[in-house]
Amino acid sequence: MTPTSSDPIDSKTNPARLRAILGDNLRKLIVDYPSVAELCRDLGVNRTQFNRYLSGESFPRPDVLHRICHFFGTDARILLEPVEKLHRSSYDLIGHPAVAGFFGSESIHVPKELFPCGLYRFVRRSFIDEAQFVVGLVQVHREDSYTFLRGYEPREALRTQGLSVAPRDREFRGIVMRQEEGIMIIVTHRNSLSCSFNFLAPETSFQRNLWEGYVTRTVREKISGIRAARMVYEHLGGNSRAIMATARKAGLISLDDVPPFHARLLRLDQPFR
Repeated sequence: MTPTSSDPIDSKTNPARLRAILGDNLRKLIVDYPSVAELCRDLGVNRTQFNRYLSGESFPRPDVLHRICHFFGTDARILLEPVEKLHRSSYDLIGHPAVAGFFGSESIHVPKELFPCGLYRFVRRSFIDEAQFVVGLVQVHREDSYTFLRGYEPREALRTQGLSVAPRDREFRGIVMRQEEGIMIIVTHRNSLSCSFNFLAPETSFQRNLWEGYVTRTVREKISGIRAARMVYEHLGGNSRAIMATARKAGLISLDDVPPFHARLLRLDQPFR
């Protein structure tokens, strides 16, 4: 039988009901987000139009719906059923309901003003030989609302430990998350069961492109070597000269080769606590 204008509309597919489900789901998904304005900027969606989605007044276009689903790690079922009933595979780890409100958009949203994308030079004391220091380059980039870090261990530092210097084994990656006074970065190597925890805060008395903090590695306490050290990050931006100089010097260096302003921030005359 062909439906006519007088046929009752299925309550499950009633457009008004579907708009209401979408609006309710969106309100739940954004509850931990710092502000709707920032969310709309990250999504590339007009805030007035997004408010219409929240209130159940309108549907997003297919391309906008895809963008919203991809951003929140869900799928188009947010039009049909409450978000908490969706299969748990639609959640990523940080957005999982078990830690909702503890981890989530508040911690993964790292403003570019706080920690810009691009190449950074880092300097820290060597974990193996406290008389030496490690200098290297890392790249920070943003993807799917997350902030990621990627870099390679200096060949010389690995070679002196008898470890593989193959690019696949040297590569490390990490995820950057916001903290009350700065950022934290959890970094690990491919298929590794150990990692390092980094905390950095903007340094304000020198230059605006410096961050100071510390790094700890997740290894058992040993007689030799250290597990924690102060660290400095310097955003190099488009300074190709500094980038190339750092790439050539990457590896183990002596204190004499540590830039003076980095050495001062490392506070080498003070015990690390």
